[in-house]
Amino acid sequence: MVAEFALITPLLLLVALAVLQVALALHVRTSLTSAAAEGARGAALAGSDLRLGEARARDFLATSLAGGAVHSVSGNLRTVQGTPMVEMHVTADLPLIGLFGPVPMTVTGRAVVEQV
Repeated sequence: MVAEFALITPLLLLVALAVLQVALALHVRTSLTSAAAEGARGAALAGSDLRLGEARARDFLATSLAGGAVHSVSGNLRTVQGTPMVEMHVTADLPLIGLFGPVPMTVTGRAVVEQV
């Protein structure tokens, strides 16, 4: 009984840590996507501009766990089938081991520009 416990415990611990790591990576990705979408919505408001949208995305990330992994926040204006849109790009490290991640990831948020 003791021998089986000693053999199985490390495997169960490894599986539990792997599940926690996947949950952390998904949380970071979701936080980055939310920040990009929030920044795009802020920049798309009537009377707003890209700088305000970028600042809004950075403010959103400052309060999240993903904020320390962010490399850049940038926005641009595009026209898709005649409709003006704002795209906000957030680049950060995806955590693979703890909060450290050598894999850069870019997420994009889009919003239609409000017309006055």
